[in-house]
Order: sequence, then C-alpha cells, then structure tokens
Amino acid sequence: MTTTDTASRLGRQLRDALSYPFETGRRVAAVAVVTVLTYVLLVLSTFPGMSMQMLGAGVHWFDETLVLLTQNTYATNGATGLGMIVLYALLTGIAVVHTAGQIRTTGVSSGSDLFGVLPGMVASGCASCGAGLLGFLGFAGALAALPFHGDLLRVGGIVLLLGFLARAGDPRECSL
Repeated sequence: MTTTDTASRLGRQLRDALSYPFETGRRVAAVAVVTVLTYVLLVLSTFPGMSMQMLGAGVHWFDETLVLLTQNTYATNGATGLGMIVLYALLTGIAVVHTAGQIRTTGVSSGSDLFGVLPGMVASGCASCGAGLLGFLGFAGALAALPFHGDLLRVGGIVLLLGFLARAGDPRECSL
C-alpha cells in the first residue's frame, strides 16, 4: 500500500468518523452536551482559584465566571487560542459519541481504541491558558515553561484526537 493510498484511506475514515455523530438527532444532542461540558471545564480550569472562589460564593456566579474567564482566555491567547479551545471541545464531543458508538457496535473488545483517545484528552487538558486540567493534576510548574502560551500542546491534543478519529473511521464498519 502506497503513502497516497494510506493518506486517502485515513482521510476517508476521518470524514466518516466526523460525520457519524451528526447522522441522528440523539447523537447531535450528545455531541452538544459533551462539547459544552468540555468547554466549561476547560475555561473554568484556566484560573482554578477564581473559579472555586466565585462558585463557592454561590452558583449564581457561574455565568459571570464563565464569561469573565472566556474574556480572559481571549485576551491572553487571542482568537486563535480561543478557537483551538472550541475546536478541542467539539472534537472531544465527537470522540466521546464515536467511542460510545464503537462500544455499542463492537463491545468492550475494542479497548485499544478506547484508550487511544485518552492521551489527547489528558494532554490537551490545558487547552486553555493557565493551569488547566494538568494544573489540577499538579503539573502547573511544567505548564509555565511551555512556549507560545501552550499553543503547541493544544495543537498536539487536537492532532491526537484527529488521529484517533482517522484511525477508527465509522464505528459501524469493520476497518479490517
């Protein structure tokens, strides 16, 4: 198999994987819920101290906290950084729905595909500026040393998620 054939096959599988979640209303709703939850988690984790303090004062501060931290993310990383966070959240929603479809179709035997998505989710935990999810895990010092405000890590997480989806293809079809 030539490189062109492989690239063509991966492109086709990526297209199939990206279109699968949008074929039914139930899957679209699941993608939307996971995407919003991922975005909220990423944005709130940009400044965990403020998030905990504001939300500790009352849940009625949730919307203001989300807006302030979104504005802070935009001010810190610009439209490109915020766009990568949104893209990462969307790809996470697609990957979760895709993985659920894979489990439903093939059962738990495809555990290697399940674990293939985890590095992208963990590595891009700091897809927003600041401490991010890796900061929650105790890696805030390492994140401070990253160049380009963590953009390379964001791109790496997006590439890992796209790689998982390209490798997996449509979960209803056997890739062998």
